[in-house]
Amino acid sequence: MTRAGPTASVLAVDGGNSKTDLALVDADGRLLAAVRGPTTSHQQVGLADGIAGLVTLTDQARIVAGLDGGAPGATIGVYGLAGADTAADTRRLHTAIEAEDLAATSMIVNDAFIPIRAGTDRTWGVALICGSGVNAAGIAPDGRTARLTALGDISGDWGGGGDIGTAGLGAAIRARDGRGPATILEHLVPAHFGLSRPIDVTRRAEAGTLGRDRLRELSPVVFVAAASGDAVARTIIDRQADELVSMAVAIIRRLGLARRDPDVVLAGGVFAARDEAFEDRIRTGISKVAARATVRRFDGSPVLGAALIGLDRLLGGDVERHRAAVARLRAELGSWTPAPRMSTRD
Repeated sequence: MTRAGPTASVLAVDGGNSKTDLALVDADGRLLAAVRGPTTSHQQVGLADGIAGLVTLTDQARIVAGLDGGAPGATIGVYGLAGADTAADTRRLHTAIEAEDLAATSMIVNDAFIPIRAGTDRTWGVALICGSGVNAAGIAPDGRTARLTALGDISGDWGGGGDIGTAGLGAAIRARDGRGPATILEHLVPAHFGLSRPIDVTRRAEAGTLGRDRLRELSPVVFVAAASGDAVARTIIDRQADELVSMAVAIIRRLGLARRDPDVVLAGGVFAARDEAFEDRIRTGISKVAARATVRRFDGSPVLGAALIGLDRLLGGDVERHRAAVARLRAELGSWTPAPRMSTRD
């Protein structure tokens, strides 16, 4: 049975560099549909293909929601997009998305900002992203924002699953050839790929038979080794924690939040490791600069943050309805488990 009328009030998107989550939500906070697909980032697949993928995912979500082809689009689209790095990027993305008429109005922000709204009841705070790469962003109570460039090593970044995995491979090789201390990574790293020696991983990566992006798969392996007491692996994890602290501190200082009580939201796949020593090191480091800061883990999809921003815009003047809609959406979308990815090429 199809629904008639403007049921989907919010089109929410979390478009990262490795995947895209998209949700349709009505004005009462009811989750109509949520789907996951491949990245639609223009930096990864190009602007035209990225927008085409976004349109396909929206169509798939509308089918799941039972919206017929004649039903209007959402009232507001909130797009948290990787690659919305500059004003010029944002203008290009806005123009391309608006041309598709997916929603009556469109709001585009860098994807680093939306975990703040997802991981806290406030509209301000700091997000620390540690997924395939790293980033940090913050919003001050007065609306001022700050974000790191986050373009990898060319912008001074280190960290995320890719760098942790690469460091784990390097440590394994150095242990095997005598340049570095002994570590169980010497055995765990090649075993992850069904190989015998660390150098076999390197040779396959060099030959192109093992994609270098697959080295990010070694991040959980490094965490497992660290949790078992391996000193070399723990050094890698400590380096990642210290990098994240430096990122959070930079944002806190730039926004003048050191004397306030900001929430710092931890988001991204690396935190799935649930390493207490890792997170304690982050908390301790941040507390040295912002003693009243609260570090919060967010395990869900940041698409929740985009959807909540949409509800804030739609219902901000109706306090009771807004409160009820937010509570409902957190309950429904907060527990969403993505189905296997839908291909935008189908």
